Amino acid sequence: MATSRRTQVITGMNTRLSYAHVWEPVSVNGGAEKYSVSVLIPKDDKETIEAVEKAIDAAIEEGISKFGGKKPNKAAIKIPLRDGDIERDDEAYKNHYFLNANSTSAPQIVDKAVKPILDRGEVYSGCYARVSLNFYAFNSNGNRGIACGLGNIQKIKDGEPLGGRPTAADDFSSVEDEDFLE
Repeated sequence: MATSRRTQVITGMNTRLSYAHVWEPVSVNGGAEKYSVSVLIPKDDKETIEAVEKAIDAAIEEGISKFGGKKPNKAAIKIPLRDGDIERDDEAYKNHYFLNANSTSAPQIVDKAVKPILDRGEVYSGCYARVSLNFYAFNSNGNRGIACGLGNIQKIKDGEPLGGRPTAADDFSSVEDEDFLE
């Protein structure tokens, strides 16, 4: 699928990753395996939010054939940009909009200097990153709307890991080595 510049968005610097499955694809509810991430956009990042809204509008225009040749009312179709204060009971989503992006192909993952990141521990749920997104229309099994494709990821900075998983340092104290030759 060709990406239209009108339907593509590069998020701002304060975007945060959640439910980041960017290194290995996963199956959700028995569906096809995909790379995916929930992208948290601060509500005060007006530039990114406006760009997402314009890209969604462009995807509706470009996808009119998917909607029977008529432009649908936005309220009548699924839209990927959602309000974290309303739809999630999670501190990380407070004061954020979010959208779920996925792809069947792996995203390229780079650092601030656009050098590939090879250490899988560097990009995780909670870090801050810019994400390239592509919006497109769908009409499948009675579900109609705009979906969000995952492009590439540029890590900007570390953040508090999300998901509540403790680190090894939280779980263990150091153990003195015993001389095994004794």
